[in-house]
Amino acid sequence: MQQNKTDSIFQFLLLRSDRSPFESIYPRSLLFLPSILHLLPSTFSLLNPGTILLLFWLSLQLNNSIMETTVDRRAVDVYTEMTPNPETIKFVSDVSLFANNSADFPDEQSAKDSPLATELFGFPFVKGVFIMNNFVTVTKTPEADWMEISPTLREFVKNYLEEGKEIISPDFKQHPASAQDETAVISKIKEMLDNYVKPAVEMDGGAIQFKSYHEGKVELMLQGSCSGCPSSMITLKAGIEGLLKRMVPEVQEVIAESM
Repeated sequence: MQQNKTDSIFQFLLLRSDRSPFESIYPRSLLFLPSILHLLPSTFSLLNPGTILLLFWLSLQLNNSIMETTVDRRAVDVYTEMTPNPETIKFVSDVSLFANNSADFPDEQSAKDSPLATELFGFPFVKGVFIMNNFVTVTKTPEADWMEISPTLREFVKNYLEEGKEIISPDFKQHPASAQDETAVISKIKEMLDNYVKPAVEMDGGAIQFKSYHEGKVELMLQGSCSGCPSSMITLKAGIEGLLKRMVPEVQEVIAESM
């Protein structure tokens, strides 16, 4: 009698599966059903077939829902890092956002090729967005308080990444910071920037791009947390300008485009 009951439940659930027997988790899970009924005869003997059927059906439905959610959504860790610029915060994730590349969006109009930046600009307190490697740097409006808005932004970025949404559109094109012909001096300047300046600046949630060189004057573009940072002038003059003057004797001055 118990075996007939088990067989009926197995056949019913197999027919109710909304996938083929090879794709469905129900047939695989139901392989354990006879063993369960055999191990717990005293318990199941108190239940009628309809109750047993309902319990197993609900259990398998829940199991299927959990499995599908796990497949479609992966856990992403996002944490915040303060930057030298009090108006910006760096949101760092354990997944790549824009590998070995960067995209600066100083305003909403410039963010049309980044769905992530576009949605971030939907917050009234977001003034600028900078995306690079595994982090996004957000610039807030002056009146906003990081203590109030940082948790909201962190949760938003975390959910956005976990849902696997597009970060940078394939239509995005990085406009070259400099259209100037490469010379030995310019090549040396770029080498110094790449090797000694950019890694340190990236750690602070920003980026520096070479803009031009003319008659001893180097012009740089400041992006992310570097743009508008109160200490950027000190970094530019005492740090970058001092380095370039020592390593590239032709350099006499370093200025920033955004200043």
